[in-house]
This record gives sequence, C-alpha cells and structure tokens, in this order.
Amino acid sequence: MNLRTRLTTYSTIAFGIVFLAASLLIFLAYFSKTQDSIYRALKNTTLLSAIYYLEQDELSQSEHSVIKEEFRAAIQSKNVAVFDEANELSYGSLLDDPILTLEELNIVRTEKSHHFKNKNYFYYGIYYPDNQGDFVVFTRESTTDFIGQMQNLVFILSLVLIGGLAAIYFLSRYISNIAYKPIKNIVKQVNEVNYSNLEHGIEVPKSNDELEELISTYNNLLTRLSETFLIQKNFINYVSHEFKTPLTAISGNLEVFAQKERTPAEYQQVAHDALENIYKIENILSNLLLLSGLKHTECDRGLIRIDELIWDIYEALQEKLIEFKTMIHIDIEVEDFSKLEYKGNETLIHLALYNIIENAIKYSNNNPISIKLSVVNNHLQVIVKDQGKGIAEDELAFIKQTFYRGKNVGTIKGSGIGLSLATIIFEQHHIGFDIASDLQQGTVITLTF
Repeated sequence: MNLRTRLTTYSTIAFGIVFLAASLLIFLAYFSKTQDSIYRALKNTTLLSAIYYLEQDELSQSEHSVIKEEFRAAIQSKNVAVFDEANELSYGSLLDDPILTLEELNIVRTEKSHHFKNKNYFYYGIYYPDNQGDFVVFTRESTTDFIGQMQNLVFILSLVLIGGLAAIYFLSRYISNIAYKPIKNIVKQVNEVNYSNLEHGIEVPKSNDELEELISTYNNLLTRLSETFLIQKNFINYVSHEFKTPLTAISGNLEVFAQKERTPAEYQQVAHDALENIYKIENILSNLLLLSGLKHTECDRGLIRIDELIWDIYEALQEKLIEFKTMIHIDIEVEDFSKLEYKGNETLIHLALYNIIENAIKYSNNNPISIKLSVVNNHLQVIVKDQGKGIAEDELAFIKQTFYRGKNVGTIKGSGIGLSLATIIFEQHHIGFDIASDLQQGTVITLTF
C-alpha cells in the first residue's frame, strides 16, 4: 500500500469512526428527547382524561363540552382506563390489557405517577383523588410513530454516513495527490542522483514544513558523501603517488645495486637511502592512522604552556630553516603568563602547531616568518605569518580538506594531510583556526585559544 492509498484509507476510516460515534450520540439524544416529549404529552392527555371522566358533575355543560372536544382530539376512549378504589374499571374502554396489573396500579397509588413502555405502547398513569373517591387513570399511546421516527433517523444517518465516506474517500485521494506531488518530484530527483552529481543535491521547496527540513537534511548528507568520495579519490591519488615514489626509488636502487659487487661505502649509502624512503612511508602511514582515529577518539588532556611548545618546535625545525634559507622571529607580548597555559593534549597540539609552522617555512619563498603571541579579549592568540607563495582565493575553501594541495606548491614536497590534521586537533580542543592569504603575498594563520 503506497503513501497516497494509506492517507486515503486512514482518512476514510477516521471519518467513519468519528461519524459513527457522532451518529450514535445523535440517535441516543433524539431517542431520549422524543421519548420524554411523548411522556409529557401523554401526561397531559392522562390528566385531561381524568378531568373529562371524573369532573363532569362539577363542571358546567359548556366547560365540559370544551374538555370533551379536547379529549376526543387527544385520545380515543379505547386507550383510557380509569380505575376506582377497588381497582375496578370505572370509565374508559381500555379492557383486558395484560400490562395494567394490580402491581402497576399500586405503584401509581404510591408514587402518584408512573410511566413505562413495552413493544407496542407507551403508558402513563396518575393518581387522581376526587369527591367520588380515589382513582388511578391510565392512558396509552402506540409506539408505531415513535419506531417509525427512529427508523427514519437511522436511515438518514446511514445515507449521510455512506455519502460522507464516499466524499471523504475521493476528497482524500484528491488532497493526497496534491500533497504527494512534491514527494513524487523529490523521488524523481533522488533517482537521478549518482556519483557524478552528489554535490548538487535536490531542489528544496520553500514550504517551511517537515518536508523542507527532510530535504535539507538529505542534501547535507549528500554533501558529506560527496566530500567523502572526494577524500577517497584524493586518497587513492595521494597514496599511489606518495608511496610510488619511495618504493620506486628503493626498488630501482636495489635493482641497479644487484647488478655487480659494491664497496662497503656503496652498500651503506644504498641502505641509508632505502631507510629514508621507508621512514617516509612509515610517516605517511602514521599520519593516515592518526587522521582516521582523531575523529572518533577522546584524548588525555593536561595543562600545557603554548610558548614552550612553540620554542620546542622552533628547535626541531632548525634543519628546515637551513634547507629553505629562512628564519623565524618569535614575539611574546603576554604579561600574564597564566594566559600562556592551556588544557589539552600536549602531543596533539604540538603536532598541529608543528604542521602550521613547518608549512610557513616550506612556502615562505626564503622570506622571514613571524610568530606573535598576545592576549586579545582575554584569550591567548597566536599569529603565524609568512611572506611566501600564499594561497589563491578560490582555493582557501578547500585548503583544510584532507590530501588537498594548492596549485602553486611546485616541487615542494607535502602530503596534504598536515592542515586537515591540525583542523581536527584544533576543533577537538576548541581552538579557533583562521587562515587569511593573498597569492604571492603570504599567509596569516590566527589561532585563538
């Protein structure tokens, strides 16, 4: 059963249940109201009958004539019974009615009035004391008209129910077609989504309802999938390139070296070169493992000094500074040294800062690099600034993605992992990470702790 059929069926069933409940209430209310009305009319008729039969001697002829006309208009004598103190029928022609037993007469004498009905008649009895004695007057009225009214009511309610169900059914189908139209359009767009157009998503209707929220959520999912596929694509390209170079160097050296006997110095040099390439592969694998684990694990944290980490990194990068013929100037403008302390994982923050500063060295174009520590709005701020290659404006949005490298890196070696690692580490430690850059002007990285 599809969504439209379910909507139509549920709407029809709901209407049917509600209407049946409403019809039952209407029937019971009308039944009770009509029955009460009959008993009230029958009470008046019974009183009129008592006056007609028992007050004739006390009324003038003209008064009695009026009563007589009203009596004949209200009821026939065959439906009236007036019983005396001995429970004998004194007036009326209601003879041999098995319902009017001695027990019923005694109830009227005790309660002064009594009414009931059976399958064929409504009965009403009153106790009527008179100068001729104490009488019980009973009248009855056929239930035929009452039953006919109830049957007509049931018939009308049934017709309305059938008509209402039919109207609700077709109306629900029409409304469900209208409501399902945007869903049908969405299903069509979803079926057209494939690997090549994941980033485009599907059109979001401006309906301000749950459907719009669902589509927006779906588009966000597609965006994440697109990013994942891009990362996987870059990963394959990266691994094939980065692993191929050292592996080719190792295998090439060994193949050439195996062609003839070599001196101990040559053996040592080949072993040294092979180890360097192996270490490079190990470093790449370590970064990949670290990158895959950082997103799902919490790290141990302690109080660390950011300035000390930077000085340690400065010492560790001395060979890089010599290789790229540049220098680093560190400026600490912090009076309250407690602001230099931060709670975090020392190893991870060291790794993130190392990658940031190493990139500044590699892409500095041999120009000096500055690292400034200061307090801004009561937060420690670290600014790493170089005057090197810079990053194109259209590439800034992608520079933090894993394996992404700018188009102007040239022959400078890199893996495209450093900034993505740093981004994840800074996010985990709630450290603001902002990159501003101009092509061939340099890059400014601002970290806010």
